[in-house]
Amino acid sequence: MNILSWILRIVAAIILLQTLFFKFTGAEESKYIFSTLMGDNEAVGRIGSGVVELLAVVLLFVPGTAWLGAALALGTMAGAIFSHLTKLGVVVKDDGGLLFGLAITVFAASFAVLLIHRREVPVVGPLLFGQETGQ
Repeated sequence: MNILSWILRIVAAIILLQTLFFKFTGAEESKYIFSTLMGDNEAVGRIGSGVVELLAVVLLFVPGTAWLGAALALGTMAGAIFSHLTKLGVVVKDDGGLLFGLAITVFAASFAVLLIHRREVPVVGPLLFGQETGQ
């Protein structure tokens, strides 16, 4: 399970880091997405979500916090998926659904990482899933 966890974390991190470049540099597509969602507050949403995603990437690789990074990425991608399904559409600016597909991929990878590391979640993990054994 450890190798699978690392592969899933790397996949999620690569996708999140790749999209950060476009958010932080104010790429046209990012500006379009966040102005559609937030109007005049586009920059706040774009940069804010980028900071949250960067924090998720860091937490995915800090020992003992993979579960937290996965939960943060999962929540962020849930918001992205919801936005695509309700306001943006699956295809944004002729991207063929690429951003939607990437959000689904990060969501699935993060969900799996959270599932793998569920016993590490403070208080709730051990109560619901029992103590971790053999590590």
